Amino acid sequence: MTMSPSFRLRTALVAVLLMGAFGAYWGWLGWDQEYQRDPLNGQVSGPYEAWQVIGCALTLAGLALGAGALLCRGLAVAVLPAAFTVAWSVPAAHVDDTGLWGVGAFMILLGHWWAALFSPWVARACGSAWTDER
Repeated sequence: MTMSPSFRLRTALVAVLLMGAFGAYWGWLGWDQEYQRDPLNGQVSGPYEAWQVIGCALTLAGLALGAGALLCRGLAVAVLPAAFTVAWSVPAAHVDDTGLWGVGAFMILLGHWWAALFSPWVARACGSAWTDER
C-alpha cells in the first residue's frame, strides 16, 4: 500500500508541529525555573523573562503561519495547542503544591487554541495579498 503525497505531507507536518511545540517550550521556557527579585522594591517575578515569552510566541506563530501557508490550518489548530499544553503541564504538575497547575494548563490550552485558530488564516490572507500584488 502506497501513501499519497498529501498524506505524507500531513504526517510530516504533524511531526514538525509536535516537535516544534515541544521545542518552543523547552527551548525558550522550560529550562528557566529561577525567579527574579527586584532590588528596589523586593517584588518577585518570573520564572520567565519577557524575551523568553516573546521568542516562544514568535516560534509558535511561525509554526502556525507555516501550516497555514501549506493549507493545513486544521493541523495547526489541532496539534499546536495540545502539544504545547502537554509540554508545559508535565513539569508544572510536578512542582505545584496547590493543584492550580490544571487551571494554568486550561488557560494555556484555551489561549493557544485561539491563537492557533487565527494565525493560519492570517497567513493565508497575507499570502493571497502578496501574490495578488505580483
